[in-house]
Amino acid sequence: MALKVKTAETKVVLVNLLICMVVFYTVYYVVLSVCFAVFKIKMLDGLAPFDFKTNPSWINPYYLVLVISLEITFFTCGLLFALVVEEWVWDYAVTVTIIHIVITSVVMSEFPLMLHWWLALGSGVISMICGGQILAYCLFKDNFIYPVLDDF
Repeated sequence: MALKVKTAETKVVLVNLLICMVVFYTVYYVVLSVCFAVFKIKMLDGLAPFDFKTNPSWINPYYLVLVISLEITFFTCGLLFALVVEEWVWDYAVTVTIIHIVITSVVMSEFPLMLHWWLALGSGVISMICGGQILAYCLFKDNFIYPVLDDF
């Protein structure tokens, strides 16, 4: 059985992925800016979305800004992805997260091995997928694609 991929479908997927990436980083920097202002941190670090080296401490306002902005960004993007890709939120959420991990590794010149960063990222992805999929189901339940399990 040969794999048949139509160019138009691939193009749509890549355009949607590009839109999701732009939305993700735009939301990330907007949320970071708001969090920096709320916590009265004087300098917004342009590399903050990729910072996994900050020592975890609940009394460190910079660390709190990083964690809070990560979680808010992931949840908000899940809702926004539902508007872009309809029922495929989980797929784009995982893909955007993998790309974010790769970009983080390249920017920081090191693969992130910090447990606290992975826990924050994991909970963010779960909230992104759950929030986005629930919204997609509520908005598009009339044309939601259900898997055919008869073939298994």
